[in-house]
Amino acid sequence: MIRTTSRSALSALTLVAGLVAGLGAVTAAPAAAEEGAAAVSWSVSPADASGPDGRVAVEHAIDAGADVQDAFAVRNLGPEEVTFRLAAADGFYNRNGRFDMLPSDQTSVAAGTWIDVPETVTVPPSGMVVVPFTITVPGNAEPGDHAAGIAASVLSVKEGDGAGVGVESRVGFRVMTRVTGELAPAYSVTNVAADYQTSWNPIRPGSIDVSFDVVNEGNTRLEVAGVLEIAGRSIAFPAETDHPQEVLPGETRSFSLSVDQVWPMFAVPGEIVLSPSVTTASGDETAVDSSSTAVLVWAVPWPQLLLLLGIVLIVMSLLWRRGRSKRRLDTMLEEAREEGRRDVVLEGRR
Repeated sequence: MIRTTSRSALSALTLVAGLVAGLGAVTAAPAAAEEGAAAVSWSVSPADASGPDGRVAVEHAIDAGADVQDAFAVRNLGPEEVTFRLAAADGFYNRNGRFDMLPSDQTSVAAGTWIDVPETVTVPPSGMVVVPFTITVPGNAEPGDHAAGIAASVLSVKEGDGAGVGVESRVGFRVMTRVTGELAPAYSVTNVAADYQTSWNPIRPGSIDVSFDVVNEGNTRLEVAGVLEIAGRSIAFPAETDHPQEVLPGETRSFSLSVDQVWPMFAVPGEIVLSPSVTTASGDETAVDSSSTAVLVWAVPWPQLLLLLGIVLIVMSLLWRRGRSKRRLDTMLEEAREEGRRDVVLEGRR
C-alpha cells in the first residue's frame, strides 16, 4: 500500500523545490537530498513559446463557452533527466492568505476541471520544456473569478517492511479565470469579538484583542484591507509587512488584532473600517464601497477600583480611629470634670 503525502508550494513567484528520494525520513515538504540520494530540483512558471515570460500567474478574461490557449515552462535544475507529472486542480487561499491548490488525492469540481494539460513531461538535465495548455470555460459558467492552479510534481517511493510510502512534491502557479459578465463584488464582516486584557498592576494599562471574519459574498476576488479605529489608535490590517490578503468568492478570511497600552474606561468604543478592492493581474484596481462595523469593548478598571476601595477603607479606618480617640478623650474629660464637681461639693459640706 502506498500512502501519498503531498504539499503544494504555490505562490506569486516562481518556486524551486528539492525532493528527497531514497531511504531518508518521509517528509511532506521539499528537502535537501540526503547522502546517497539523487536530488531533483525544478521550477514552473507561465511562459510563451520561447520560455518564461515574466508573469507570476496566468489570468484571462474568457466568455462562457469559449477557450484560451496558453503555456508554461518546466525547468529541470538537476543533473539527470526527469519525468514530471502535470496536473491542474481547483485553487484556494489558505488561512494565511497564501494561494494553494487541492492535493492530488482530492477531486476538483470547479475551475481546475476547465484546464487541459498533458499528463507528464520529460525534461533533460539542466533543460527546459514549454508545455501548452487550454482553458475551456463551460457554457453555463457563472460570471466572476474562478481560481485554479497548475503544478509539476515528482513522486518518490520509500520501500520497507513490505510497504511503500510515497511523497509527492509539487511546484506550480496560479491560474485565475474571470468569466465575462456582470461583476458583483460584495462582502460582509461577521463574528466580531472584542476582549480587554486587564493588567492587574493598577498603574499599568491593559490591551484590547479584536477578531473578526471577512466573507466574500460576491463573484469577484477581493483584496481585503482596512483599519481598526479604537482607543485613539489606528491599526491597519493587513500590516505593511504582511502578505496581501486576497479572498476568493465564497471564502472567509479571519483577522486578529491587538492594541496595547489601553487604559480601562469601562466602555471603549471603536470601529472596523473595511476598504476592499477588486484587482487583476495587470494591476488595475476597482474600489468597492467601504463599510464600518462598530466595536464596543467592556474594560472595567478592576485593579484601579480595588485600589480606590483600599484607599477609601484606609481613610475610613483612620477617621473611625480618630473619632474613637476623640470620644475617649471627651469621656475622660467629662469624668475629670465630674470628679472635680464632686470634690467641690464635698469641700462645701465640710
